[in-house]
Amino acid sequence: MDTTAETTTRPDLAPALPKDGWIALSPINRRRLANFRANKRGYWSLWIFIVLFALSLVAELIANDRPILMSYKGELLSPIIFDYPEEKFGGFLAQTDYRDPTIADEINKNGWMIWPPVRFSYNTRNLDLPQGTEDKKLGAPAAPTWMLTDEQCRTVRNGAERKITGCRDLEWNWFGTDDQGRDVLSRLIYGFRISVLFGLILALFSSIVGIAAGAVQGYFGGWTDLIFQRFIEIWSSLPHLYLLIIVSSFVVPSFFILLGILLLFSWVSLVHVVRAEFLRARNFEYVNAARALGLSNAKIMYRHILPNAMVATLTFLPFVLNSSITTLTSLDFLGFGLPPGSPSLGEVLLQGKSHLQAPWLGLTGFAVIALMLSLLIFIGEAVRDAFDPRKTFA
Repeated sequence: MDTTAETTTRPDLAPALPKDGWIALSPINRRRLANFRANKRGYWSLWIFIVLFALSLVAELIANDRPILMSYKGELLSPIIFDYPEEKFGGFLAQTDYRDPTIADEINKNGWMIWPPVRFSYNTRNLDLPQGTEDKKLGAPAAPTWMLTDEQCRTVRNGAERKITGCRDLEWNWFGTDDQGRDVLSRLIYGFRISVLFGLILALFSSIVGIAAGAVQGYFGGWTDLIFQRFIEIWSSLPHLYLLIIVSSFVVPSFFILLGILLLFSWVSLVHVVRAEFLRARNFEYVNAARALGLSNAKIMYRHILPNAMVATLTFLPFVLNSSITTLTSLDFLGFGLPPGSPSLGEVLLQGKSHLQAPWLGLTGFAVIALMLSLLIFIGEAVRDAFDPRKTFA
């Protein structure tokens, strides 16, 4: 009997088991991997998200106000890694401004420089912004350079000294600048990295605490479960936003302070899922057999029940990550998030709301957040389908 033809013509059957790759997987995990790959939208969303996140991890090589590599008087230098005093290039400042025309001319006369594709870091202020005319002022926030005319580009500060004839002589701001003259594209790249790292760390530690609490509740039950449930109800009813406002009134919120405060409350979301799985499995025959063999409660919970409970937990994790990123973005938009000046997607949205005459701020911030959250939702749906028993054992 030709089973290959039947599999290809009947969509209700599960896809064929993939061959073993670098990691030896059990047959059920190979089937789950095949189900995940069968969901093309989630599969390609995962790869797109990985590529975007990997690029953001090397954001300094993509958007920076320092050269990646340079040669000066026969010496090979790497300003992106090391700080060189300006006196090395004929100046007098403690830190070299490689965007200074005088320093740049000196280096180019005695060597060369390799710049990143975007010559702005997240905190670099572009001083060469079109000033406009008396009847039409421009300045910051400036529109994307490709939207400007050559006549507008000739009105930049010090334009006559640099002999600027058109927009091609300027360093482009592809997505424009914010109200302080900082490049929006570079702030989006760095903001994407901070948002994803914050979400991953928060989701990781929240999962550890939530899984441990849910496992203890579900396995022991009784008074332990009852006391934990009442504590969680009281704890989750505390106003998170008011607590952040109180803390930010006397402590400047930083990355780790925000992480610690949100971790106090975010672990609750996973407790109910894990608790239900442990309540269901604690009286199964294999658990009773493990108890009869003399295994400790910790070993039974970790080695026997937890692997089965992780199926429901893993399907929930992408949505926990999504919620963590959304929380940070919302706090930055309200002004209670990262310190002022930090690259943040929520801060870009806030500037878009404050400057309606600069639509590139709100549109680009919204597009990046919508793309990131959509990719995570698609990945979560694919993970849910991969662990669906109806498809795994079909």
